Amino acid sequence: MNFSTKMIAAGTLAALVAGVSLPQSAFALDAKQKEEIGAFIKEYLIANPEIMLEVQEALTTKQRAKQQEAAESAITENKKAIFNSDYDMVLGNPKGDVTIVEFYDYNCGYCKRALSDMDDILAKDKNVRFVLKELPILGPDSLAAHKVSAAFRLVAPEKYGDFHRALLGGEDRATEETALAVAAKLGVSEKDLRAKMEKEPHDAAVREAYSLANDLGITGTPSYVIGNEAVFGAVGAEEIEGKVSNMRECGKTAC
Repeated sequence: MNFSTKMIAAGTLAALVAGVSLPQSAFALDAKQKEEIGAFIKEYLIANPEIMLEVQEALTTKQRAKQQEAAESAITENKKAIFNSDYDMVLGNPKGDVTIVEFYDYNCGYCKRALSDMDDILAKDKNVRFVLKELPILGPDSLAAHKVSAAFRLVAPEKYGDFHRALLGGEDRATEETALAVAAKLGVSEKDLRAKMEKEPHDAAVREAYSLANDLGITGTPSYVIGNEAVFGAVGAEEIEGKVSNMRECGKTAC
């Protein structure tokens, strides 16, 4: 490989690592030069495989930035549906100065583990408004449990927090049957719930949640919205508390 070809190869490799697009003229090479450059890049990457981790990390960072940018736009455009939907239940302080919105599925294992995060936050911070937004994405059982949950909220809203904790914190798979059993233990009859489910099936609530999740880039549960940010995954109480603190300090989740 001559000096000029080596320089081209090095420049090409540097551009690839940095994620920079090369001008079309940079690829005006003959077959031999292309072969030599390919061999050079392969040899370099084999000798320095850790560089691929750096490339992957850079790509992930770039993708997350784009995802968050899209989420911020969606939050601005859907504030009422996200923070003040008629379909959702609020725990904590209804007039709290910071709102946390959690998208969850009653059959999500990570959501079950994150239940203690919500309780820890509400126990420590009496000025947080916590919105529960059901996103039944894990099959027919989740959807059936959601329908019972939605009816329970309308029939006995004062007991909804207990219902939510019992169903989400239970070891059994959440289904219509298990949701009705939880309701019965709390003194709400199956008859009353079925009457409410028939009168108000709450299909619109599911459609709204799905639409918001799509706009926000949510592909799994739990996911949260805090202020200007969508937070993906069970990140833990400490990280959420940090974002709440920042909201109070500067009006954003990151000051």
